[in-house]
Amino acid sequence: MRFLLLLCADTSVEQDYDLPGCAAWSKDMAERGVLVDALGLHPPDSAAVVRVRDGEVLYSDGPFAETKEQMGGLTFIECADRAEALRIASTHPWAAVGMIEVRQVLG
Repeated sequence: MRFLLLLCADTSVEQDYDLPGCAAWSKDMAERGVLVDALGLHPPDSAAVVRVRDGEVLYSDGPFAETKEQMGGLTFIECADRAEALRIASTHPWAAVGMIEVRQVLG
């Protein structure tokens, strides 16, 4: 089963997006055959939003949502089940400073 780990942080608190330990965690997970891919994201203030309403394309700058918590990265893992995905997520260094939402990928 494939799962997506959404790495989120509270934007009101200064974060080190180059968190020590992440590269080693990714290397370990790759060697174990769990890691599918991992991607970091630029800060939310560099985001843009695209909407189409009644045929009109609307663009706006800034974060997708009005919230203090914003997504900082994506990690795809391959696990036997949800319980294993949760265990794997709990070992990610990001879990100690932010939060990780775990979702099974459709299909």
